[in-house]
Amino acid sequence: MTILCVRFQLPPAREAALPELLELLEDFTPVVEALPPDGALADLRGAERYFGRGAVELASVIRVRALARHGVDCVIGAGPGPMLARVALRAARPGATCAVPEDAVAEFLADRPVTVLPGVGAATARILCEYGLDTLGRVAAAPLSTLQRLVGARAGRELHEKANGVDRGRVVPNAVACSLATERAFGRDELDPDRHRGALLSAAEEIGSRLRAVDKVCRTLTLTVRYADLPRSRTGGAPPSTTRSRTLKEPTAHSADLARAAYGMYDALGLQRARVRALALRAEGLTPADQASHQLTFDPADERARRIEEVADRARAKFGPRAVMPGRLAA
Repeated sequence: MTILCVRFQLPPAREAALPELLELLEDFTPVVEALPPDGALADLRGAERYFGRGAVELASVIRVRALARHGVDCVIGAGPGPMLARVALRAARPGATCAVPEDAVAEFLADRPVTVLPGVGAATARILCEYGLDTLGRVAAAPLSTLQRLVGARAGRELHEKANGVDRGRVVPNAVACSLATERAFGRDELDPDRHRGALLSAAEEIGSRLRAVDKVCRTLTLTVRYADLPRSRTGGAPPSTTRSRTLKEPTAHSADLARAAYGMYDALGLQRARVRALALRAEGLTPADQASHQLTFDPADERARRIEEVADRARAKFGPRAVMPGRLAA
C-alpha cells in the first residue's frame, strides 16, 4: 500500500477545518491532494521508508491524531494507486482502514458494482447493467471491443483497465478549493416539495449572506439531496444521496440568483414523493467580488432587490441572522 484516500467526518459547519487536517497529513508526506469538501489523497511512498511502517499502520496514527487534535474521526482506504485507494474508501468504516491487497487486486474488485469506480456515473452504469456488466469482475472479463462499442473508444479502454486493477493515476499536490456550504436537515423524513423548496431558499439566503460578508462571489452551485432509504446495494455502500452541480451564468453572491439555481437543480431531479432527510448547498469556485464581471441589465427591479439585500445584510449583522428574512421563511 502506498496511497491513502482519507475522508474526514466533517459536518458542513466545520468544513473550514479541512486545511488544518491537510497539515496533519503533511506531517507524513508533502504529496497531498485535497478533495474538498472533506477528503484528501496522500502518497506515502517516502513516509513508508522514512518511518519504517506501512501505509495501513500510518493510517492508524493519522486517525488517532485527527481525533486527538481536532476531535474529528476519519474513514481511510489504502491501495497501490489513487483509484484503488478511492475504491477501498467506499468499503471502509470508521476505526478500520480498508486496504486493497497488492497481490489480489482483481479478487478485491471482482464482486464490486461498477459504480464504485471513479468516473463511472449513473448513465454509464445503466448502459453496462443493461448488458449484464454490473460488477467489475464481469467488466474485466468482457472483450475490450465490446466495452468500446458500449461507452466509446477512450472510455471503454479506461474502463477495461480500471476494472482489471490498472491504476495509472497519481497524487497531485494542490491547494484547498475555496467553497462555502450549508445544510438543512428536517426533523423527520420530509415528503412535502414546498418544505423542500423552503429549505433551499433558506440555504441560498445563508450562502449569499456569507459570500457577501467576505466580498466573494461563486461560479458553481452544488445541491446534495440526502434521502431516507435509497437502497445501498445500488451504490456500493455509498451514502443515500444525489448530487447535482450547475455553473452559473455569471459569478454571483445574489441570494435570489442562488435560489433560482437551486430550484432549477431540484426541479430537474424530478423527485416524486421522495423521503428527504436533508438538503445541502455548496458554493464553489469562489473569487473576489471586485474581480468578477457582471452583465448590465438596466432592470430597476433587479437593482432595487440588490439594494434591499445590502440593507438587509447590515440589519442582520447588527441584530442577528433572523432580523430580516423572506416572508416565506418567517411563517
